[in-house]
Amino acid sequence: MNAVQPQHKKVSRRARVATGGAVLAAVALAGFGAVSANASAPDAAPAAVAAAAPAKATTTSTHLTIDAATRAAQAALDAAEKENQRVTVAVVDRNGNTVVTLRGDGAGPQSYESAERKAYTAVSWNAPTSELAERLQQAPNLKDIPGTLFLAGGVPVTAQNAPIAGIGVAGAPSGALDEKFAQAGAEAVAGR
Repeated sequence: MNAVQPQHKKVSRRARVATGGAVLAAVALAGFGAVSANASAPDAAPAAVAAAAPAKATTTSTHLTIDAATRAAQAALDAAEKENQRVTVAVVDRNGNTVVTLRGDGAGPQSYESAERKAYTAVSWNAPTSELAERLQQAPNLKDIPGTLFLAGGVPVTAQNAPIAGIGVAGAPSGALDEKFAQAGAEAVAGR
C-alpha cells in the first residue's frame, strides 16, 4: 500500500511578499475608510455630564405597593360579588397610572375604562367621585378634562392627607353601589 503524501508547493519569496503586501493594503484601506467615514460625520454632540440635583430640587412621593393595590382591588371585587354585582375594579397610583385592574366575571365591556377613569378622577382631586359629580353643577367644564369621569364609584386613598392612589369601580346598577365597593377596597388598604 502506498501512502499518499501531501504535497506542499513551494511558494516563492516574491509571491509571499506580494500576498503580504496585498493583505496590508486591504487592512490599510479598511482603516482609511473608517477614518474617512468618521471625518465626514457631523460633529457629535458633547457627552452629557451627570450632575447631582440639590435636595431642594427634588421631592419624594408615596405610592401604594403592588400588594396593597391588589388587596384593595380584590376587596372591592369581593364586596361586589357578595351582592351579586358584576363589576370591574381599577387601582391607579398617585400619577394616575393603572396599577391593578380586576374585571369580575360577567362585567360589562364599558366597565373597564369607566373604572380606570373613576379611579383617576378620585386621585386627581383627592375626593370621592360622587362629591365631584356634585361640583359639576358649579363648574361644568370639569367634565372636559381628559381621562376623567364624574360619576360615583371612585375613592381616593391617602397617606398623611395626600392622595397616593385611587380606586374606581364600575358596572353595578348605581354609582352609589360602585362607590360602596370602592370604599371597601380603600378600607382594606387601611386595614379595617
